[in-house]
Amino acid sequence: MYALVLVVHLLVSFVLIAVILLQAGRGGGLADFAGAGSSALGTRASTYLTKATTVCAVVFLCTSITLAVLSARQGRSLMQQARAAKPAAATAKTTAPAPATTTTTPPAAASTPAPAAATATPATPSETTPAPAASETKTTSP
Repeated sequence: MYALVLVVHLLVSFVLIAVILLQAGRGGGLADFAGAGSSALGTRASTYLTKATTVCAVVFLCTSITLAVLSARQGRSLMQQARAAKPAAATAKTTAPAPATTTTTPPAAASTPAPAAATATPATPSETTPAPAASETKTTSP
């Protein structure tokens, strides 16, 4: 039912746009595109277009209200459904065992204070600290 009303709503909205664009307003509109002063759709085009605009507007409003009522009856919004699916995905992730990781921490890194704000002069090679030897790496497991 919801899909049918949605398709009708979309079709009516496109027809309403076309009918409004075909009407001759103050600036002429697309109905006067064919020639200056002559109507491309005939002499009675304005009365038919006015009636078509009225019918399309009424159908558009009715389908809008119907879609609002039908979506309210469904109970949950898309955001609520996404929130409900997120905890289920989180529990699936926690059941898998975590892989063992190895981290390398240089021994001087813990006692070295954080560097000050960046300066305009680059560090010279003598000011940089050497990389730790391969024997100084630590392996940790969870």
